[in-house]
Amino acid sequence: MDVSRGLSMATKRLCRLTTSSFLAPFLTRASTPCIATAARGFSSAPVLSAVGGSRPLSDKEKAAREKIKRRRKKHRAYKQYNLKDIEQFTLCEAMRYIKAFEIGREPDSPKYDIHIKLRTKKDGPVVRNAIRLPYPVKTDIKIAVICPPDSTAAQRAREAGAHVIGEEEVFERIKAGKIDFDRCIAVPESLQKMNKEGIPRILGPRGLMPNVKMGSVVSNPGPAVRNMMGGSTYRERQGVVRMAVGRLSFTPEQLRDNVKAYVNAVKKDAAALSDQIVKEIYEVVLSSTNSPGFSLNGDFYRPAPGAATPQQLAVV
Repeated sequence: MDVSRGLSMATKRLCRLTTSSFLAPFLTRASTPCIATAARGFSSAPVLSAVGGSRPLSDKEKAAREKIKRRRKKHRAYKQYNLKDIEQFTLCEAMRYIKAFEIGREPDSPKYDIHIKLRTKKDGPVVRNAIRLPYPVKTDIKIAVICPPDSTAAQRAREAGAHVIGEEEVFERIKAGKIDFDRCIAVPESLQKMNKEGIPRILGPRGLMPNVKMGSVVSNPGPAVRNMMGGSTYRERQGVVRMAVGRLSFTPEQLRDNVKAYVNAVKKDAAALSDQIVKEIYEVVLSSTNSPGFSLNGDFYRPAPGAATPQQLAVV
């Protein structure tokens, strides 16, 4: 009884303070229901019933929220500029300017690179594959084959010209940082051993880890080794797929055929993705080792005063 009487007196004193003391101007609406709860004898009723729920949003606040949502949705895709605002070139025009940037260098040293910019979202699967170009850019590729050294697969890999063959010895070389190969193939039964030895942590960041989708995990490595000789791999990074498509010594016709094969392969890979994933080629840019990029307009050659002909560009 004494406790109840003390609580009642404290509640009445608190109510007088809210109306006559200096605390009144600082009390918010949210505090008023709490005081009312205290006046009811410290009820344990839910707070939401006292507060009365959240107030409805005004039209201005709704518009602000919609604007934020649209902005977030817009940034999910990579930003692309308007191609009408930039100058574009034929393949022969781009080759002429690029050759000017490479004057004084060995013809087989600089490489032509094609950058395919995609209209795509930032999240989702990426385009990645391998291709054997009509005119290989690099023919001295060294290939490692992970398989039991005394197996039939090892014998076929040797016959095809593989550079490194084996399992345990190859694992030790990789762990020691002696990665002297450009491509890596594995037979299915060797993948588990690679995972156990932690090889994916080393080869993965370098893009050398065998992958089923890339065709580098096979039971018969012989044909795979032969296909990779002179083959090239590509992978989408931040909405761009980049790959070397020729040497400076290539003729315009050779470069044209390689560019066509590469662009068609990327188109095919993008179309093979899920129906919910939309990837489209937005721009194709040609550059070299030491030159800037030149946006291509899709034409091979356009006659114009002072324009270099394909025959002139074929002269090294």
